[in-house]
Amino acid sequence: MPSDVSHIRISDFDYGLPDERIARFPLSERDASRLLVYRGGDIADFSFRQLPDLIPPGALMVFNNTRVIQARLHFRKATGAVIEVFCLEPLSPADYAENFRRCDHVAWHCLIGNQKRWRGEALTRTVVLGERSLTLTAQCTPVPGAASQRVDFSWDDHQVSFAELLEAVGELPIPPYLNRETEESDKTSYQTVYSKIEGSVAAPTAGLHFTTRVLAELRARGVETEELTLHVGAGTFRPVKSEEMGGHDMHTEHIAVTRQTVRRLLAHGGQAIAVGTTSVRTLESLFHLGAHLIMHPEARADDSLRVGQWQPYETQTDHISATDALQAIDDYMARHHIGTLHSATQIIIVPGYHYRIVQAMVTNFHQPRSTLLLLVSAFVGDDWRRIYGHALDGGYRFLSYGDSSLLMPRVRDDRADR
Repeated sequence: MPSDVSHIRISDFDYGLPDERIARFPLSERDASRLLVYRGGDIADFSFRQLPDLIPPGALMVFNNTRVIQARLHFRKATGAVIEVFCLEPLSPADYAENFRRCDHVAWHCLIGNQKRWRGEALTRTVVLGERSLTLTAQCTPVPGAASQRVDFSWDDHQVSFAELLEAVGELPIPPYLNRETEESDKTSYQTVYSKIEGSVAAPTAGLHFTTRVLAELRARGVETEELTLHVGAGTFRPVKSEEMGGHDMHTEHIAVTRQTVRRLLAHGGQAIAVGTTSVRTLESLFHLGAHLIMHPEARADDSLRVGQWQPYETQTDHISATDALQAIDDYMARHHIGTLHSATQIIIVPGYHYRIVQAMVTNFHQPRSTLLLLVSAFVGDDWRRIYGHALDGGYRFLSYGDSSLLMPRVRDDRADR
């Protein structure tokens, strides 16, 4: 990795966040939240309901349609000890949709709470679904040196899917910094109104402010919308423990983008407004996937296309435009008859990163010393301090259930990348 990136110090991205400024609960009306607008260096205050007035007609906004699953399961041993199993990522089958459809057995990478009390024995619990009653069994296979463990789930009613089991007995995993138990209302408020594809263990929270009213007004004003999928993992909450970013391992997240979305991006000159940092990471990963295809035209349909953590900083792509990269993806999908591109990204966006597709973003206010704050800093430069200082002085609410911002730096000309 380039030394100038690896030596970025996380302590340079710290700020004081009083505990009372963390929003523990959402507002009763999603779009009643406040909206800080950063446009060409100027900062102004709006209501989120005014967002449609601020987006240029004809612009393309891209949303992450992932849906949070009820990923926490609890089992009680005969001794009374409670074991928490937090489902992170499907292992067998590895495909999310296929895993959720299974009606007999699945395996997941999981975090185990109270693991020292689980000594290898099978854990069981009774699950009642309407008139049906079944037994769910969990068996852990330790993975030495790994943070997560393999857990095999099986059940004795083959007319019930794993998705139905999670819906019946799982608990929605709200962010740990909220310091409270999940409430029934979170099942609705911690999902975006456009969530569709199950798989995340955390919500793409910038999207929580959108209502059907705001979406309808955007479209009525000529703003186009498109969706993609990035399943948010628990790693999004992992703190940066190394002093320099070269020592931080970014988590991997799974993405899915349809050919329709790729072609819509092409129709907009490879430029988009991203709703949330998850959409940002997906869109920018698309550029680097396309650049890889341009530099490796022999890539086959069975090749594993993915973006490594430091790939954007190690590969020379200045000669490739956003439209070049997207066209390479479109051609690849057409050549191999692929309707939806499935991939994975470990991309880390830090100061020094050159944004290629994202021209503006809607995002919440992030934790100090976090990779999400680094992503924002890479977008607006040192002005992140003015933005966050304005939000703190102005009484904005922070983190997942907090207020929002619209970041619109000076317009970039993609043609300069050629």
